[in-house]
Formats: sequence, C-alpha cells, structure tokens
Amino acid sequence: MDGEAGDTPMVPLDDAVADMPSTPIDDERLGVAMLYSSGTTGRPKGILRPLPDTPPSEPLPLYVFLEKLWQYREDMVYLSPAPLYHSAPQAAVGLAIRAGATSVIMEHFDPLEYLALVEKYRVTHSQLVPTMFSRLLKLPKADRERYDLSTLEVAIHAAAPCPVQVKEQMIEWWGPIIHEYYGATEGLGFTACNTEEWLAHRGTVGRVLLGDLHILDENMQPVPRGTPGEIWFRTATPFEYFNDPQRTRDARSPDGTMSTVGDVGYVDDDGFLYLTDRATFMIISGGVNIYPQECENLLVTHPSVADAAVFGVPNDDLGEEVKAVVQPMPGVAAGPELEAELIAFCRRHLASIKCPRSVDFTDELPRLPTGKLYKKPLRDRYWAGRERRI
Repeated sequence: MDGEAGDTPMVPLDDAVADMPSTPIDDERLGVAMLYSSGTTGRPKGILRPLPDTPPSEPLPLYVFLEKLWQYREDMVYLSPAPLYHSAPQAAVGLAIRAGATSVIMEHFDPLEYLALVEKYRVTHSQLVPTMFSRLLKLPKADRERYDLSTLEVAIHAAAPCPVQVKEQMIEWWGPIIHEYYGATEGLGFTACNTEEWLAHRGTVGRVLLGDLHILDENMQPVPRGTPGEIWFRTATPFEYFNDPQRTRDARSPDGTMSTVGDVGYVDDDGFLYLTDRATFMIISGGVNIYPQECENLLVTHPSVADAAVFGVPNDDLGEEVKAVVQPMPGVAAGPELEAELIAFCRRHLASIKCPRSVDFTDELPRLPTGKLYKKPLRDRYWAGRERRI
C-alpha cells in the first residue's frame, strides 16, 4: 500500500521486488522463523538461530524427526486449537501443510466445539495443552460422549506440566494415543514419551531425544538421581536472544557450554525427566524450598475449580507463605466455605508445608492463549511496596 505508517514508509509489493530476480537463485536456502519466547516470566524474547544450509527442496532435519515421531502423513487431518503465533502450533500446522495434509484451524479454543470438529472433519492428529485437557474433562458427561472421536490417532501435548490425574483421565477417555514432549522455543533440547512410556513413568515428560541433559544445583554441580535441580542442556542448537546480549549470557553456564530457561526437574533411574516447576516461582518458606506446581496440579482436579495459581506471598516470620488464587467453576460460590474446603482438600493429599494457607478467588486467571499461566501479575500484587521478594 502507499503512504506512511508512523515513521515507516510503505511501498507496493511489486515496487519492492522489482529489482529482484524472477527465478530461483543458485544458492537458495531455507530460512527459519525468529520465534519469540512465551513471556510467562517477563517480556517475550526474540530467539535468533543460525540459518540452516538446506535448500527449499529438502525439509529441515528437525521436521523429518518430528514427522516420524508423530506419524505425520499426507492423508491425515490436523486440528489446531491453539494460536498460531506460538511456536508449537505454528510448527505443527507447518508440518501438516508440508506433508500435504488437511489442517483445521480454530479461531479460539472451546471444548465442546473442539469435540464437534473432531467428528465433523474426521480429525486424526491434534496438539493441545494441559489446560485444554482440564476443560474438556469438566464438560458434562453427556457432552463428552456426544461426538465420535474414533478417528483420533495422535494427540500431542506440551507447553506446561500436565497434572497426573488429568492425563490419566484423558488416557482413559481417548485411549493410548496421547504423546507428550518437553522443549523450549530456544531449542536447547527435546524429550518425549508416548502413552505406554508415560503409564510406566507417570508424571514424566519423556526421555531425551535431542540434546545432552544435566540436572544441576545452584553451584552448577550435578544432583543425585531423583533430586530436583535446574534443567540445563549442552545446547542442541546454538541461539542468542535478539538484541539482548545480557539475557543471552544469563541463559548460559559460566563456561558457555550449556543453556537453561529456568525450569526445575529431576531424572529417574530409567532416564525419564519430570518437571517440578520454574526456578523463578519457587517459594522459600522458613528456609524450605517449595515448588507450587504440585499444588496447582492438585487444585485443578477439584470439581469446584476451573483454574488455579499457587505462589509465594509475604510472611514476616517465614519470609514467604503459600497462596492459592482460584477461578471457581461456573455457578460455584466463592467464599470462606469454598476456601476451607480447598485447603482441607490439599492437606489430604499433600504435605502441609506445600498447602496454601489462604485462598483468594478471581473470575478468570491470566492465562496466555497458548495455555501457559501468567503468574507474575498475580504475585506482584501481593509484593507491592516490598523492597525484596523474600
């Protein structure tokens, strides 16, 4: 288009490419998207990688790997319920298009519409996030049984830890078609598991398929098997944060050989990885480290809870105490009775130190459209006016 938008001149596309060759150049190569991190712990960061030395006629090796892992093929039908600006849905739809498959794109996720689309288009493949699982499971039984889901072959999920109870119920409903993976937009490494592997290692996000995994303590020393620590990878693909050398340095180990995005987890004796939380959301109460993900995972299984966030709030004696903020299910009255019920529910299933001392209620929790919980603005309200966060 003609004219100007702010200080940026706008020119017609034909004019912009007039001096460009109309035939492929001799050394034409595939580009890659500069994706952005989700921004759950701060401003989204552009992730810049070296351009691959791959001609357009050949797929990127990573895409070949994913197509085999998730059984992509030309006659499949892919249903995308997540926003395409997020790296995982964008890549999944791109893979489906490159395979010559049919892609069905939802403008926004609605659990009942999702089931209807599976039946209508005979969907074979889809990728979801755990929040979508929870909302599907909380549909009335008649709605969950209304549609024919028998064409589903592969249901992939990632982006956040999935509560064990939620995944168990999804496997019971959909069968052994659920695949899970863990990775970061930064491309540090990649773990994955199918249903059978998960059932044998409940709660895992899989074994390492790409990258070299290390679980380290705060002194950058390896921790024993089964002990939580920060997740580091000897970087599978080189990257840097766009125009942010300090963040790039912060994500690197002192010797520059490993990278992290701040996730915390542990590895079992069989080499399966489990996520505990993000280091930035760890609660330190009376000198004890508490990872709130376990409590969040439990709360969302309560029939009166639509969504939940757990984090640390000020406590003059302990430094921090555990707080839960809950979004009740429609028609459920928030108040002291529900608060007491939820605290008692947590205490029946968790050690008391991990349980919330109090519960606040909200109409809706700040989740990104990708399904990730954006806890920072919630937590910041309780720390307003404090000089430090501990």
